[in-house]
Amino acid sequence: MAHLTQNPADRERFICVYPVYINSKKTLAEGRRIPSEKAVENPSCAEIKDVLTAAGMNVYVENKIHPREWNRDVTFRGRVRVQLKNTDGALCQDKFTSRRDVMLYVAEMIPRLKTRTVKSGAGGDSSAQQSEGGKKSKKKKK
Repeated sequence: MAHLTQNPADRERFICVYPVYINSKKTLAEGRRIPSEKAVENPSCAEIKDVLTAAGMNVYVENKIHPREWNRDVTFRGRVRVQLKNTDGALCQDKFTSRRDVMLYVAEMIPRLKTRTVKSGAGGDSSAQQSEGGKKSKKKKK
């Protein structure tokens, strides 16, 4: 494995997390990377950044759009860069060993944000369970 030391800040060590990766409204073909039952409905870059910053991660937001995102609206714009490893290759935090760990953690924590709990409340959780049941029955029909 080749070792790259082009930039002293090692920006290439920062992984990308697009909101589409954890969006329950997207399909795998549209770019979702985690199971839909663990995903979040329409997450924003600000929410991802807030969750990861609160977890003590080194993050910054870039004004980019996921290649499969057809909607060019501002709400769908942006990606979050997260430092997973230090320059020596050691993990920044032991609980985040891979990009999948980061995505699952963010998807788990976004519904707990104050901005989410005020809007949806406890009703949002029950509707998520109902839609999950509907998805399971669709799989049986196939």
